[in-house]
Amino acid sequence: MRETTGMLRRTLARLDVTSRTLIALADRGTCFAGTLAELLFAADRGYMLSLPNDAPAEAKITLSEINFGSYPMVNGQYRIAARFYGEEGPIAAAKATTGKPLGAAAALEAGLVTATPDDLDWEDEIRIVLEERASLSPDALTAMEANLRFGPGETMETRVFGRLSAWQNWIFIRPNAVGETGALKVFGSGNKAKFNWERV
Repeated sequence: MRETTGMLRRTLARLDVTSRTLIALADRGTCFAGTLAELLFAADRGYMLSLPNDAPAEAKITLSEINFGSYPMVNGQYRIAARFYGEEGPIAAAKATTGKPLGAAAALEAGLVTATPDDLDWEDEIRIVLEERASLSPDALTAMEANLRFGPGETMETRVFGRLSAWQNWIFIRPNAVGETGALKVFGSGNKAKFNWERV
């Protein structure tokens, strides 16, 4: 059990330091519970489909004790604590829902998801989210997202992955920013930047 938990912790920590944008979708018939809920909290943004309470396929989020310390991030915090920047009130409110399946409205009120589009808007909202992100440089939000993932409290890993690598690699070095057709080079010229989508 300890070995399995340790492997899960290390695997989830790899997600925390990825340079990819992570978007989690709690769609029709899905359930993010316990260990699998950590995938939702590791994502940069999480969207949950809002359906009527009596809908049989309504998505659910269910927290357990394992979400409050069993899988620490590289900065030593658990993901819900990092999500709320260590504020005791929201963390306690989230912990009070332990074991209770939460629908979209309750999950949004608890601050566990980014947005809860309804069935009519779901496809358009997700399409806009993905198109919005794809319109930016593949390097563009890396620095900001990595900073937000870790929140306050620095360790050597967060300095390297959340600050040093992200900011220096994107802003000062990468061709997507400072190349001949990079975002910073063409800014204000009316021309559209041309990005290299094969690198992150």
